[in-house]
Amino acid sequence: MQMSRRILWTAGLSLVMASALPGGALAQSVGQVEFARGVGYAQTPGQGARILGKGLELREGDTLSTAEGASAIIRMQDGTRMTLRPGTDMVVQRFQYREGASNNSMIMQLFSGGLRAVTGLISKGSPDAAQLQTRTATIGIRGTDFDARLCQNDCAAESARVNETARANAVQASAKLVSTQGEINAVDTNGTRRRLVDGGAIYPGETVETGPAARGVLAFRDDSRLTLGATTRFKVDTFVFDDKNPGEGKFLVSLLRGSMRALTGLIGKANNRNVGFTTATATVGIRGTGLDMQCDEACSFFTWLGTIEVTPSNPGQGGGLSALQVLSAGQGLFVSTTGIRALPAPPPEMNNLPRPDDVPVDTKQLFSATNMPQDQEGLYVFVRDGHIQVTTASEVLHLGKGEAGFANPTGQMLRPLQIPLFLDFDRTPRPDSTNPMLQTMLNETVNRPANQCR
Repeated sequence: MQMSRRILWTAGLSLVMASALPGGALAQSVGQVEFARGVGYAQTPGQGARILGKGLELREGDTLSTAEGASAIIRMQDGTRMTLRPGTDMVVQRFQYREGASNNSMIMQLFSGGLRAVTGLISKGSPDAAQLQTRTATIGIRGTDFDARLCQNDCAAESARVNETARANAVQASAKLVSTQGEINAVDTNGTRRRLVDGGAIYPGETVETGPAARGVLAFRDDSRLTLGATTRFKVDTFVFDDKNPGEGKFLVSLLRGSMRALTGLIGKANNRNVGFTTATATVGIRGTGLDMQCDEACSFFTWLGTIEVTPSNPGQGGGLSALQVLSAGQGLFVSTTGIRALPAPPPEMNNLPRPDDVPVDTKQLFSATNMPQDQEGLYVFVRDGHIQVTTASEVLHLGKGEAGFANPTGQMLRPLQIPLFLDFDRTPRPDSTNPMLQTMLNETVNRPANQCR
């Protein structure tokens, strides 16, 4: 009876959307069903419902519905894969894809249930091209692997059946990017490059590269902040931070090329010997500091807050200065492979870069978590990899790898202290599962009530 009512609702929704198709024209294929289990339907506006089954072609404008206990895996033309969970209603509102095109886009509307997704080329080509819309919030997909779930009382019941301890919803990123201009990329330890936008995460061992006329501010979890200028390469060598014991943290970074303005945070305040900046010509230690650095073949250093210690890589190479130079606010140093000399003013490359302490940063929105029950109604998102931006009418929440977020029906957003069990232990097959049928049958065996016939 419940599925029958949902079919009628779906048919009504399709009739409303039919006006989006001129003359009732049949939309082009945008993907197909790779796996289906249980009862499900696809319905194009103005057309009859089609049973979800392997190989079924999907069209722009389709409403996709799965019954309770049913699921389906779909693959879109750009390589995006999604598992539709039981009790899901989703509309393929817009799907436009052509290889190499600049106007590719994907908009899905989720009305009930949820999905598990591994996104494809559309989201990788442009940070604003792929969205999942709900009544609660809009999810901006930045090339990622994530789950989204609209919960009422069903999610709490699922969590109650999980005999595990919830994990902390800890931010794994060393820093997140804010106030971006131009193109900025991160290169991970495997050499994989990804585009960064506001809220994008940077992890230990990664290198950040800015393009011509680009700039951005890195906000670290210990409240250190760095403004990177154009054509800059910067690496996070080591970042370890526990807010309960900041003195045991480590902040070691390298400016490989370009310009940077830096303000050190809690690690430096607790133990300044655990903070260091490395360049090709010198290393810099700090004593609670704001400093500017510019490096090409040679490097310039200038401090505007606190004190720094500059140790040239090749001391005694001329210039009449000793190997270790201690600079107070308003002092600078130029260090090349052949000489060392005092610098009377900041490098001119800093003129157009804001000091990082002048850039507003909402560290609560980027990093903090809130204690909340797991049975609240609303939208839950869990990111297995990549970057998700969740937006309501009043707030924005950025989620990186391993982070969960929540938006309630009024638009308030939170990062829970713990990852909800129904997300962390979801038994619905992932869209890249090699054998979804076997996984589904095993999960049904595990979850089958004692009084249910086999």
